[in-house]
Amino acid sequence: MHVHAHPDDESSKGAASTAKYVAEGVDVHVVTCTGGERGSILNPAFEHPGILENPELIAEIRREEMDKAREILGVTQDWLGFVDSGWPEGNPKPPLPEGCFALVPIEEAAAPLVRLIRSFRPHVLTTYDENGGYPHPDHVKCHEVSVYAFEAAADPERYPELGEPWQVKKLYYHHGWSRARIEAINAAMERHGLESPYKDWLETREIDPEHEKRMTTRVPCADYFEVRDRALIAHATQIDPNGFWFAVPPQVQAEAWPTEDWELVKTFVDTELPEDDLFAGLR
Repeated sequence: MHVHAHPDDESSKGAASTAKYVAEGVDVHVVTCTGGERGSILNPAFEHPGILENPELIAEIRREEMDKAREILGVTQDWLGFVDSGWPEGNPKPPLPEGCFALVPIEEAAAPLVRLIRSFRPHVLTTYDENGGYPHPDHVKCHEVSVYAFEAAADPERYPELGEPWQVKKLYYHHGWSRARIEAINAAMERHGLESPYKDWLETREIDPEHEKRMTTRVPCADYFEVRDRALIAHATQIDPNGFWFAVPPQVQAEAWPTEDWELVKTFVDTELPEDDLFAGLR
């Protein structure tokens, strides 16, 4: 079970691993916390009259995009039903909108996820780290809700009305943009005489060495980069098919960094680190 903040996150974070496991016969379920109602239109080629003035229309279109991505990845999916918090801009930043996901009390926000965990009974659950991967309020809240529900779903005294307790065996955080990965892809682009989109990142991006050391698990999944890219493109409001996400050819990515990377946070089975499989110790 992957727990994500918005529609499109399931395709931009760990989607090749998802496709690999689906191809192997694993039942993969995606949980989407919000509808992405306050998301911007990030694809300059996307045109739909009146969409920016109509949050309900944005939500409807993003649900349709999620349907397409879900079919491409071969997963099942549920919405938790909370409202996108948006990305606060300004200095100081404005208060978050009333009723948004980030402001829902943790006990209330985690309840539908506890119900889904007890119903689906996953062996592995993935989410974001304590910084949300990046500090979007919904990503941080997604982390908090996921960790809370991971614990609560196994406790018979918590949420007894939401089904029989279930202990998920392993909890992972997704690690997307390590410096080592960026350096490897940048070097591969230069070897092939291609312009790298990561030069500025390497010059300006602040790196936390301790956070980089936390990665424990690299899942080989280069054969599924193309599936990941198709799922990403399905989110047409968010993803420019001629933009940053696709500046590095899949074969260059496969050569330089053929894995998606994770941090094992908690396990109830024996496993040896480093891992190359989210199901290490469970097979």
